[in-house]
Amino acid sequence: MITERLAALRAEMSKRGIDAYLIPTADFHQSEYVGRYFTCRKYMTGFTGSAGSALIMPQKAILWTDGRYFIQAEKELKGSTVELYKMGEEGVPTITKFLEDYLHEGSCLGFDGRVVDSKTGKTLGEIAEKKGASVHWDEDLVDLVWADRPALSCKPAWSLDVSYVGKTREEKIAQVRKAMEEAGADIHVITTLDDIAWLLNVRGGDVACNPVVLSYVVMTSERVIWFVQGQAVSEALAEELKAAGVELKEYSAFYPEVTALPADKAILLDQSKISYALLKSFAADVKLVDKQNPTVLMKAIKTPVEMENMRKAHIKDGAALTKFIYWMKKNVGKIPMDEYSVGEKLEEFRREQEGFLENSFGAICAYGPNAAQCHYSASKENCAVIEARGLFLCDSGGQYYEGTTDVTRTWAVGPLTHEEKLHFTLVMKGMLNLAAAKFLYGCRGINLDYLARGPLWEQGLDFNHGTGHGVGYLLNVHEAPNGFRWRIVPERNDSCILEEGMITSDEPGLYIEGSHGIRTENLILCKKAEKNQYGQFMEFEHLTMAPIDLDAVVPELLDETDKKRLNDYHRDVYEKLAPYMDEEELAWLAEATRAI
Repeated sequence: MITERLAALRAEMSKRGIDAYLIPTADFHQSEYVGRYFTCRKYMTGFTGSAGSALIMPQKAILWTDGRYFIQAEKELKGSTVELYKMGEEGVPTITKFLEDYLHEGSCLGFDGRVVDSKTGKTLGEIAEKKGASVHWDEDLVDLVWADRPALSCKPAWSLDVSYVGKTREEKIAQVRKAMEEAGADIHVITTLDDIAWLLNVRGGDVACNPVVLSYVVMTSERVIWFVQGQAVSEALAEELKAAGVELKEYSAFYPEVTALPADKAILLDQSKISYALLKSFAADVKLVDKQNPTVLMKAIKTPVEMENMRKAHIKDGAALTKFIYWMKKNVGKIPMDEYSVGEKLEEFRREQEGFLENSFGAICAYGPNAAQCHYSASKENCAVIEARGLFLCDSGGQYYEGTTDVTRTWAVGPLTHEEKLHFTLVMKGMLNLAAAKFLYGCRGINLDYLARGPLWEQGLDFNHGTGHGVGYLLNVHEAPNGFRWRIVPERNDSCILEEGMITSDEPGLYIEGSHGIRTENLILCKKAEKNQYGQFMEFEHLTMAPIDLDAVVPELLDETDKKRLNDYHRDVYEKLAPYMDEEELAWLAEATRAI
């Protein structure tokens, strides 16, 4: 099937004289996760991971993806004729370096400029020019071969009440206008869906698990125009927005409107987040102020209302996950269960919680060797049966009116090897180390990452992903600009100064191919500690409330500080979750959170 699709695409390329066609994982808004309409890379290669780019040539097809997906991609690409290039590995060229070597005088590079960000598009254009090649950027060739392509999503948009977020849309608009003035901009163009949802206090359903609305915003000192599919907006919501000074125009009117923007005005935008097609739509002499959208930092710093609501969401979510862990431990080996069926069971527990809307991403339920694929995805047709031995990893989360959750727990479903217990304990130590950090204001995630990796590095071990990412409020589960990482990765944009109100995941792991995978993840809230002659100190608060499996811990590897951190955390978990448990669950929870 994949080979047939590639042949059809190559035929369209040949008609246009295109020698290489790039297919990224993106929509018109440079979203990390995309709606079904935009899954072109998946359609053309068969690789289902959330990140990666494909390059199709007449005699060769390549997929680039990162360390989270190496094992998964190898399996999914088997027999497809698509080669895997492992990003960041020694000897593996980047896409741009590959194209520098591949393109030649008179050749042509193609891509859909609406789904390639402007900075990448410009870089590709410069490479092509240097090699005497041309660029064909204004056509979606995959659309020509995808006969049954899903329609563009148009789910209802809805208003998120100020009682959940603590700041009105009028206040947010005023805040952004002030930032525009400081940047010397007359106009601000926003294309990123989470930024728009935050600004307008709206949510939707156009991307699975990410409650956003396909739309654009153009702001001036006097006007806010929301370009959105009219069918998605009710009369009541339209009236609310009108009262806040927001005009509505059709989604399809955005490009014509932008093309007509006056050349003598300064336009604020983030060129890494707008599409290449949008960049090419501006007048040639327009002044572009290329800066990160002010909304990125604003929405990352949660309001006091959002912070308190997130605490509530995590208690409810922790209760659901804890009930699920107890159910699995009680029933494994006694009733049939597999990775797919238990994922459905976990969602049942979440749906029992008041205010639950949907999952915040597709749950990763991975047993034994499958957990070594850190972003593994089970399907009903392809999943492992869970036996009463070894480790089970579950990375999942929910969207609640009170916020977004993301939690990973790995637990024993039966006897473990000494190596499994050793690895579990090292990962847990790292998670608790980072969460206990106390640091001076001005630190970034890169300053603190070693606290999580240290126990593993001391044993010559590591994990091939970032240690943590920012999390939105009833928005994207991955949110810039905060994160934990041991080295700067510019395109991740996750190395900002840690501010009070930022929520970041703390998720070290370890993955042994063919054997097991372990990850322990809490979301932690950055807060101010004391201020003295040395400056403002900062610290973290655990938001995630769920037991860490003591059956998998080697107590002898823990010093007194480790034990205190674990015991203090478990005491908090018991106190907060006890009211949600029935008698049998409560007795188990008391044992599961016992002091060691």
